[in-house]
Amino acid sequence: MQSPPSIATKSFSDASLAVARLEEIYERNTKFLRERFEAYVGGEAITTRVRAYYPFVRITTATHARLDSRLAYGFVAGPGVHETSVTRPDLFRSYLTEQIGLLIQNHGVPVEIGESAEPIPIHFAYRRDINIEAAITTSENSPVARSLRDAFDVPDLATMDDSIADGTFELLPGAPEPLSLFRAARVDYSLRRLYHYTGTDPEHFQNFVIFTNYQFYVDAFAQACQQRLQSGEAGLEAFVAPGNVITRSGGATSGDAPSRMPQMPAFHLVTSGYRGITLINIGTGPSNARNVTDHVAVLRPHAWLMLGHCAGLRNTQRLGDYVLAHGYVREDHVLDRELPLWVPIPALAEMQVALEEAVEDVTGLEGFELKRLMRTGTVASVDNRNWEISGPEVIRRLSQSRAVALDMESAAIAANGYRFRVPYGTLLCVSDKPLHGEIKLAGMASEFYRRRVGQHLEIGLKALERLKQQESERLHSRKLRSFAEVAFQ
Repeated sequence: MQSPPSIATKSFSDASLAVARLEEIYERNTKFLRERFEAYVGGEAITTRVRAYYPFVRITTATHARLDSRLAYGFVAGPGVHETSVTRPDLFRSYLTEQIGLLIQNHGVPVEIGESAEPIPIHFAYRRDINIEAAITTSENSPVARSLRDAFDVPDLATMDDSIADGTFELLPGAPEPLSLFRAARVDYSLRRLYHYTGTDPEHFQNFVIFTNYQFYVDAFAQACQQRLQSGEAGLEAFVAPGNVITRSGGATSGDAPSRMPQMPAFHLVTSGYRGITLINIGTGPSNARNVTDHVAVLRPHAWLMLGHCAGLRNTQRLGDYVLAHGYVREDHVLDRELPLWVPIPALAEMQVALEEAVEDVTGLEGFELKRLMRTGTVASVDNRNWEISGPEVIRRLSQSRAVALDMESAAIAANGYRFRVPYGTLLCVSDKPLHGEIKLAGMASEFYRRRVGQHLEIGLKALERLKQQESERLHSRKLRSFAEVAFQ
């Protein structure tokens, strides 16, 4: 086995120093792998396996002492050894510093930093897989192409599951308890997927996320962000578009727009400390909604919000009315195995209040008058775009559920927020009423988009600004945490 010299495990009572040690181990070990791989591609014979390991953070506690019960995270569930492997400590520096600092503060013991037993796949030693793909230009029959897995560790999808988050993780005898929802390779996998689907590097993603299903919202968001940058608004650093096209607050632009847009393009209004806003156009359907949230979740955002269009199911609704979801009928089936239908997806008070107050601010309506424009109720999400022609049984089930609106994405986004402990909310806009003869036609759609998209987006942005003003400890509700929860947020 070719490996870099082992690094001794050390204890730290200072979170910043602990994270610096994580960075030191990670950078040295990934550099070692890159150097050996590039020598291998260059023709150097490698007769033994090449391996390097992710760093770990570990805490050992020996007491059941009660901690501050207001906290939803930042402490381990009980005495014992708790550990997780870590990747990209440069990207997660602020997050790791906060999480490790809370552990040290709440338990009064140091953390340990060292090398884990989890190998780093060679693909993940590079920031993007394309570096590896470009390096191997040989044919399928070449020694390089045939023996890569014999010389280096490659991603093992069988070990990159979400069993910790899903509550199905089985601890081996004597093994440490998990300290976070995701181990290092699972995070690395999603970081690559994020670039693939959104066209932007994970470094640009912000902690407050909007998902939408229409390009109109993207256009309005890009225009609003550019105007805010040009106005010199304090705190704004840049606007990032697919291709990592960066427009900075001073007006300088870098990067090249892609020749074609990625599947789910992302746009980022960047502020310091990742406290800006990311908007992702996820397109249509629950599969896309689940896919992108599976990957965004590893970034541990403070909140995500669905802003999109829906079918109004009540005769009293008008086109352009808003629906604030307080419950979900999950007929989309994309998370039934991981999150059974008997699991409730509760409305989160902090999200609901922020959204309702934002609607009041933007529309000028409040109290009983707000009911002229917005209803709070159940949203049904389905996987059949042509649900309205599927027969009377579907309509009967929707009526029995008391749903007031229907779409294809909201339930998956809320369910994955619940699953991954990310605060979630949904505010939809009624764009058609097929049960009442108001189907979406081209002329009607154009007028609707002209009137409502800008206002709807403004409401979402104001809601996230309100959430930013809350302490993260309050926003990350205990309603999202299980009996024996991991310590990291």
